[in-house]
Amino acid sequence: MTTVRDARNRRAVKEREEGPDLPGVWAAYGVLLQHLRKRAGLNQQQLGDAIGYSLELVASVEQGRRPAKAAFTAAAERVLDAGGVLEVLQDEVDRAKLPRFFRNVALLESEALSRFSYDPLLVPGLLQTEAYAQALLEAHFPPLDEEIIEQRVAARLARQALLARKSPPMVFVFIVEEGALRRFVGSNAVLRQQMEHLMTCAQMRNVELQVMPTARSVHSGLNGPMVLLESMDRRRHVYVDAQGVVSVRSDDDEVSEFWLRYGMLRTQALNTEESSRLIERMAGEL
Repeated sequence: MTTVRDARNRRAVKEREEGPDLPGVWAAYGVLLQHLRKRAGLNQQQLGDAIGYSLELVASVEQGRRPAKAAFTAAAERVLDAGGVLEVLQDEVDRAKLPRFFRNVALLESEALSRFSYDPLLVPGLLQTEAYAQALLEAHFPPLDEEIIEQRVAARLARQALLARKSPPMVFVFIVEEGALRRFVGSNAVLRQQMEHLMTCAQMRNVELQVMPTARSVHSGLNGPMVLLESMDRRRHVYVDAQGVVSVRSDDDEVSEFWLRYGMLRTQALNTEESSRLIERMAGEL
């Protein structure tokens, strides 16, 4: 019988022999960066000095071994007079930092007009602070490499740009279980900061945050988490993520049932004002 350890050992051997399975867009970005650097008459050290990054990092980005962050791209664009060709790749570079199973869902999200979600266990990723996300990923099992944790935290924070997207704006509704908000993640300071961040997000005009109180013992979300998306061409999708397994549905009849269920959830949860007051009280208790 194949064990987790056997699978992990085989993956390690493969990476030593063939190199890690890195996203192609990182390699494409690296080739383009190298071309622009050489066109500007700079070596890697000179480019690093000019944009405030180390020779090692510049080399790693050019070789496609590490992804460029937005600040790196902005600096490289300025120094190399790149005309925006690196910036147009940044979203794809960031998306490739996400776990492979989630990348197609992230693409659906990026093209949606609305996103409604129910989260029973944790604060949803789009509303997480950096410290909260870091604490969750550090608790992952099997343990993740520090560089992978850094990349996934960065990718999660980059996704949050959807909240402030202007053209077209996106509408969000988050229903979160009270128990998820009370789950001890990180420390009191981490949780307090997270509660304060939720209150800030709830004040955004395109964001509604509702809490499902623990006192509501039975409701229509007990089958598990769900995310409902409506695309720019008005197609509706539902995805469910459990233990890293993502299932996406777009059949009209099936999706319709989820939207009906979600509508009932909204009536069963606290309204937005009651939810904000509860979160404020919770923050004050920490």
